[in-house]
Amino acid sequence: MTADDVASLIHQELATQTTQWSLGTFGAIAEFLRDPGEPVDFGDGPGRLFAVTARGGIGFDDLFEVRLVASETAVGQGWSHRVALCLPEAACAMNRRSVLTELGPDEAALRPQDTGDILFDMGLGTLQVDICIRTGDPALIATFRSAAGRSLFEAGNPAMGAIVAKGPHRVFIARPGRCEVYQPIPPADGKSPEGPHTHVLPQLLRSGRTHAATEPVPEGWVPFAHLVPAHPLKDAMGRPRPWDDAAHKRFQALLAATGDPELTALKQQVVTAIRSGSDAASFREPANKFARHTLRVSLRQLRAGPPLPGLSRWLEAFDKQEPASEDGADAYGHG
Repeated sequence: MTADDVASLIHQELATQTTQWSLGTFGAIAEFLRDPGEPVDFGDGPGRLFAVTARGGIGFDDLFEVRLVASETAVGQGWSHRVALCLPEAACAMNRRSVLTELGPDEAALRPQDTGDILFDMGLGTLQVDICIRTGDPALIATFRSAAGRSLFEAGNPAMGAIVAKGPHRVFIARPGRCEVYQPIPPADGKSPEGPHTHVLPQLLRSGRTHAATEPVPEGWVPFAHLVPAHPLKDAMGRPRPWDDAAHKRFQALLAATGDPELTALKQQVVTAIRSGSDAASFREPANKFARHTLRVSLRQLRAGPPLPGLSRWLEAFDKQEPASEDGADAYGHG
């Protein structure tokens, strides 16, 4: 895909209300999604594509080096899918600050009314994203300034408690764009609100991974964001729904255009073999974990459609669940 193709696809997905977005790294992401009919402002001018609601927004600037990589992963009894927005490893690095740092007014904010508010880097040191907070509250600004130059996790640092209590805007910034969340932060014993929200999981951040081990990202590339089109069997909240063939075909087109060619070829091989009546015993299970995921996803997608003779034997032979891992797709929040 050319840069123009990437920009065109992102423009199309921003306008699609069922597409969900995330920007961040393994263990720390900001998510953007919107409800059907929710008021939204779009930007499609030179240099910035964005979608913004009263609860959050996502925007992209320079997409010149961005590569799209679609993939599917077997999860539980079903599967997840996503399209990773990747940069070359040599071009993805942000500032990697390790202490709370004041950055000044956020002149690149997605909404004009936020450009005068003060941006602070939380100092989490992640590779492809600067994880920031933004506020115009004088008392909160004073608290953050008093804690500047210190780790958020340092004993006695008042900044983290103030962040949780006051819920300032969270702003996740990568080289090509940003995601902003305006909703409050839920309490430690509460669940994430519906709509835009953030996840910051220190135990996963400590792994230093840039993405989940179950995601087939090409060597030398680093994902900084993901778009997740509508799933054929789940709604935006992960609840079961009747099979949506249009959603399935839409993602399969993305997979064919931007997925790993070897995995795409394997999927076609499996589907053709089953539909032609080939016996499961004639097929050797792949050794590669990504190929095994592709095999299992293919079988589950066929199972969701009209009955196929012999499919049950393929499922029995090859659809074995692998042990759950913290490296799974849900580390991004969109498993």
